[in-house]
Amino acid sequence: MIKRIGLLTSGGDCQALNATMRGVVKALSNAVEDLEVYGFDDGYKGLIYGKYHMLTAKDFSGILTRGGTILGTSRQPFKLMRVPDEKGLDKVEAMKQTYYKLCLDCLVILGGNGTQKTANLLREEGLNIIHLPKTIDNDIYGTDMTFGFQSAVNIATNAIDCIHTTATSHGRVFIVEIMGHKVGSLTLHAGIAGGADIILIPEIPYDIKKVCAAIEKRNKAGKRFTILAVAEGAISKEDAELPKKKYKEKLEARAKKYPSVSYEIADQINQVIGSEVRVTVPGHIQRGGEPCPYDRVLSTRIGAGAAEAILDEDYGIMIGVINGKIKRVPLAECAGKLKMVSPKDQIVKAAKQIGISFGD
Repeated sequence: MIKRIGLLTSGGDCQALNATMRGVVKALSNAVEDLEVYGFDDGYKGLIYGKYHMLTAKDFSGILTRGGTILGTSRQPFKLMRVPDEKGLDKVEAMKQTYYKLCLDCLVILGGNGTQKTANLLREEGLNIIHLPKTIDNDIYGTDMTFGFQSAVNIATNAIDCIHTTATSHGRVFIVEIMGHKVGSLTLHAGIAGGADIILIPEIPYDIKKVCAAIEKRNKAGKRFTILAVAEGAISKEDAELPKKKYKEKLEARAKKYPSVSYEIADQINQVIGSEVRVTVPGHIQRGGEPCPYDRVLSTRIGAGAAEAILDEDYGIMIGVINGKIKRVPLAECAGKLKMVSPKDQIVKAAKQIGISFGD
């Protein structure tokens, strides 16, 4: 009996996509005599337009340590999935036709929140789907950890570590802007690991006066520098109280004056206390490079967990990690939900206990 599976990677790339696909295929290869694996090019785009190729064992050799994705990826917004393309093509119907044309037993989809929502849509349309949780933000509901997160934490932490020496030398205030528009997990972990003095994340709106007070407190204590780890989506208390439409308008106005929130904060600090502020934005290097050992192990476990579910013919699920154990989580229960940082989380409490300010 031939087992036919499809693989696709969608949304932003990260360091452990290849390692996870390798885990799925190696585990299946050891359990099934006849296995056919089809890789879809550039995410859902490949599934929509029938762009795919058959993969062999050779394709999965030597990719445990390779970052990015051997399949390529693209962003296909979930809200546009039901909207026909420029030629009037029904995307959902096209994806189903590709699936049935290849007689797939299952489609394994690696991606974040938007990817997961489309995966759930395909489940609702009757396809056998398994979702594997990928994101450097660790914001997927239903799993304690996503692959890619720890590798990104390592890179963001290294950026803060590197800033420490120059900040100490020059006696300046430095802002390191970390990825994360809606969720601050990456900034929180990298900020603590890198010894940041102030951490600003979307879930804890900041008061710029309290941020400045924290800097001045360090100055009075004879500290030569202050390092802020700021999430892309950090938000002030005033902005957090605005209606969604008003806040969107304010963001558009800010974009004409500042490249990002960090530059606005830097300007405000300079105006209030006169400190010279420098901004560093590691940007997409946080997604790049090889996966760290933690992610290689996690990806292998998640991949093997997906293979086991396929052998059990248990579909419509996400393979997650809960309390250290690989678990099958129904897509219907987790799709469309974000896992946020709670201001009451133990890790936030610990950070505050050692003197880190969140500007609140």
